[in-house]
Amino acid sequence: MLQYDFNQLIDRYHTASEKWDGVEEVFGESDLLPLWVADMDFRSPVPVIEAIKQRAEHGIFGYTLRPESYYEAIIQWTQKRHHWSIQREWICFSPGIVPALSFIVQHFSKPGDKVLIQPPVYAPFAQVVTRHGRELVTNPLQYTYGRYQMDFADLQQKLDHGVRLLILCSPHNPVGRVWTKEELTRLGEMCLERNVLVVSDEIHCDLVYKGYTHTPFGAISEDFAQNTIICTSPSKTFNLAGLHTSNIIIPNPRLRQIFKKAIEDHYLQFTNTFGVLATESAYRYGESWLDQCLEYVSKNLEFLIQYLEKHIPEIQVVKPEGTYLVWLDCRNLGMDAKTLHQLLLKQAKVALSEGSTFGQEGEGFVRINIACPRSILREGLQRIETAIKNCR
Repeated sequence: MLQYDFNQLIDRYHTASEKWDGVEEVFGESDLLPLWVADMDFRSPVPVIEAIKQRAEHGIFGYTLRPESYYEAIIQWTQKRHHWSIQREWICFSPGIVPALSFIVQHFSKPGDKVLIQPPVYAPFAQVVTRHGRELVTNPLQYTYGRYQMDFADLQQKLDHGVRLLILCSPHNPVGRVWTKEELTRLGEMCLERNVLVVSDEIHCDLVYKGYTHTPFGAISEDFAQNTIICTSPSKTFNLAGLHTSNIIIPNPRLRQIFKKAIEDHYLQFTNTFGVLATESAYRYGESWLDQCLEYVSKNLEFLIQYLEKHIPEIQVVKPEGTYLVWLDCRNLGMDAKTLHQLLLKQAKVALSEGSTFGQEGEGFVRINIACPRSILREGLQRIETAIKNCR
């Protein structure tokens, strides 16, 4: 079995990387260590790279179909990793999950309809709701004893007031929860009783730490499967975000027809040549890479926790159950959000995701990406430690 070196430092500057080359445009500083955008600083699996090289050597990049082998790879992966048997016709293409969410909001609700999200949560969830003239309803997660949970009493109250769609983040970005089957069942039953369609963003489904299990929302029951749209992609799993390929799983034929028409009406059904190839290669031959990657990132998480406990105990880690993104509670530093933001940028020279971008519930928190060589993570933490010590 091929062994991967995740300690390898790879220079990503001058590759049009949003994470590295886009720092100055976003943060107004050019010399920051980027630990923000949710992609990895690791090379993708060798079989993916080799397949792309071989295809590139052909030299003709015309319009590309999605072959049956592409769908078979998705079906086999979903069965093997998540124990869910999906059918070929359920799989719909989208150039990304956020575009899919945008189409879903537009075509499964009307202007003025209520759409519910559970903040603090990935910022585009709120954006696709408000930009299309829908009413944003929030069911904030409860943060107690260092762990987030759903507030079911509040959820019931909100759903009782005419919510049309619920956008679920599973596993959750940024708080790292991998929702249990019991939690998802309770949410799903509440939505079924009130005819609320569940849109489940499961892009982080493959990135789960030992001791936890991701449950696909549609796998819980046939009733749930018929009342959900599941959004998946290899992009987070195998570091393929730039190839713009996602797979939207819709068991309900009526919902599926509406979604496919929306994609086709915008002429977005066409495939990226390398995206199709990378997806199939990753799902067929990338499992050992993923297992090694998860082991490495889990050790990064241990390193992060131990470093903060020893050197910056005021920063509390909200220990994730999944994803390579870690939510840090910085409120014990005694700084307001603006002061903290300026400290990280001006003194520490580290680019993290500011908590308030995930909703007002994120004030005083930051999100750090630990899918990087440990030396980069160590440098980032050392910079933060030095900056905090210098301001005391």
